[in-house]
Amino acid sequence: MSHMRPAIGVGDHMLGDAKAPVTLVEYGDYECPHCGAAYPIVKDALRRAGKDVRFVFRNFPLSEMHPHAFRAAEAAEAAAAQGEFWPMHDLLFENQDALEPTNLAEYAKRLGLDSHRFTAELRDGTHAAKVRSDFSSGVRSGVNGTPTFFIQGTRLDGPWDLDSLVAALRGANRGTS
Repeated sequence: MSHMRPAIGVGDHMLGDAKAPVTLVEYGDYECPHCGAAYPIVKDALRRAGKDVRFVFRNFPLSEMHPHAFRAAEAAEAAAAQGEFWPMHDLLFENQDALEPTNLAEYAKRLGLDSHRFTAELRDGTHAAKVRSDFSSGVRSGVNGTPTFFIQGTRLDGPWDLDSLVAALRGANRGTS
């Protein structure tokens, strides 16, 4: 059983109530087909869990297998710098087959981001250190593939289909009561 390191911090992207009793963390790769399959499952599980679960996403681009993954993660971080992490996160997963630089620029435009700033930050690697930091935290936490989920800081080693994920989240919530 692996434990997540470091704990959730101010640099993490969080969806939901910061005081929610249960935290679900995903280490994911925007180009990974398994992460793409998990994306709607996670959204549905979060909808079912309501205010009892907060969701955190950390970048874990498997660049050797997915050549666009690192740049896509940088695009998500560049969007985060303009307050639009979650909309970009969703666009990237919903368009996994279109992660070329021109696609990323189009997504930035679609979200109403400052396109010049977005493009410059990608060109300059402004957010590469954040992506590498997320990746390193995954390695320290025992992540060796994507998606990898942690509930309450402990790796979910079982299945992550909708019913199993919802059951694990509910079980964690009962454990916090």
